[in-house]
Amino acid sequence: MTSTTTKPAATADESKAAKPGTAVATQVGRGSTNIADVVVSKIAGIAAREVDGVYDLGGQAARVVGRIRETLPGAPDLTQGVTVEVGERQAAVDVTIVAEYGVAIHDLAAGIRSNVIDAVESMTGLEVTEVNVTVHDVHFADDDDVATGEASAESRVQ
Repeated sequence: MTSTTTKPAATADESKAAKPGTAVATQVGRGSTNIADVVVSKIAGIAAREVDGVYDLGGQAARVVGRIRETLPGAPDLTQGVTVEVGERQAAVDVTIVAEYGVAIHDLAAGIRSNVIDAVESMTGLEVTEVNVTVHDVHFADDDDVATGEASAESRVQ
């Protein structure tokens, strides 16, 4: 005859003490949870866009493709400008942005980093080891007027 022992479920105090990256499923021993890279990319992309001073995500080519994709039916690409590496317990995130002109870029990067880490860790339980922010361009408010043809119709010369 064999004897089996059961592991008691984690108490509230034990679950609060769990660090990010500790899978909930392995704490109770009833399976595993796998989080796809695209899930972490979407979370990080949304979190980065929430920060004031971020005009857009992605480099020039990614933004052009994004504009074309927006004309097609379906949801926008929330992973544009975001690259992630996801392991069993950790994730690393790279974010490429276009900043609004006049924003302190070092503060903007710190805000993005903080927001992305908070969102990814709280929603996935993964420990975020790093968030690298690349500022690819700076957006001027006048750029929108010129791009849409709404610039002053008045000639500069007579």
